[in-house]
Order: sequence, then structure tokens, then C-alpha cells
Amino acid sequence: MLNIILILIALAVIVFLVIAARQPDNFRITRTGSISAPASAIFPHVNDLHLWDAWSPWAKLDPLAKNSFNGPSEGVGANMSWAGNNKVGVGSMTITESRPNDFIQFRLEFLKPMKATNTAEFTFTPEGDQTAVNWTMTGINNFMGKVMGLIMNCDKMVGGQFEQGLGALKAMVEASR
Repeated sequence: MLNIILILIALAVIVFLVIAARQPDNFRITRTGSISAPASAIFPHVNDLHLWDAWSPWAKLDPLAKNSFNGPSEGVGANMSWAGNNKVGVGSMTITESRPNDFIQFRLEFLKPMKATNTAEFTFTPEGDQTAVNWTMTGINNFMGKVMGLIMNCDKMVGGQFEQGLGALKAMVEASR
């Protein structure tokens, strides 16, 4: 009887690992928010990393996280590193492309809780008297990421944080107008 149980457990583990290995090699998480302001009023809050704590969902997860800044204060080359609790981890982000009121791209380097390098992008699209702000993160799904994707819904988790951040950005920008 014990042999049958061990064989079934081994088969379940093998099936799980095969399913994980067949998951997509890349991921993409995107959320969009609409803000009643021109892109020129929103763009500086994303392009200047010193301003992120006012709206970032991760700043609320660990208000005691240590942030440090390198390079220019905004735009290409601006860099912010953070070290926080297990909810925000350790990592850095660097602006790699910045087109005023249109597009910002970041290189994200996560060191803890898991090592990963991803790309994040913000686009600002005018829509009448509002601006659609699109926040996207893309990256490579290594085997551990594929396994984690079977256990938890990363799109829902990270996408939910994007939604919170876009909501806070909206509230902050609209309140200042």
C-alpha cells in the first residue's frame, strides 16, 4: 500500500513539473487607468523617481523601506534602489527611455525575494480631457516563475498592485488640479 501511495505522489509531482515546464516562456502584465488631466500633469510623477512614494502601492506595503537614488533626478539614467520587508523585497529600477508626456521605460532588477530582471513601461495617451495611463511589466518566465504561476495568479496579484498605484496616481493628480 505504501508503494502505491509513493508512486502516486511521484506521478503527481512529475505531472506538475511537466505542466509547469509547458507554461509560456514570457509574461506580460498590463493595467490601464484613466486620469482627468493632460499627460503633462501626470508624466512628472512617474518620470521623477523621487515622487513615486506619493502613489506607489509598494510604498504603502513597507513605509520603512530604505530608498536610495543615483544618477539624474528624472528621465533616462535616473535610478532608485530599495530594500524593504518581505512584501517589497530588494531591488532597483532605472529609467532606460523617456519621451516627455508619451512614454517611460524602466529596467527592473529584483534581488529578493527572487532574482529577476524585467521591463516596465508607462504610456500616456490623450483621450479628450483625460489621459489613459497604461502600466505594463514584461519579462522572462524562468522555471521557478512557471511553477509559481501554477500556484498563484501573478497577473491578478501584480495587476492588482498596478491598479492600486494607478488609482493613487489618479487621486493625487486630480486633487492637485
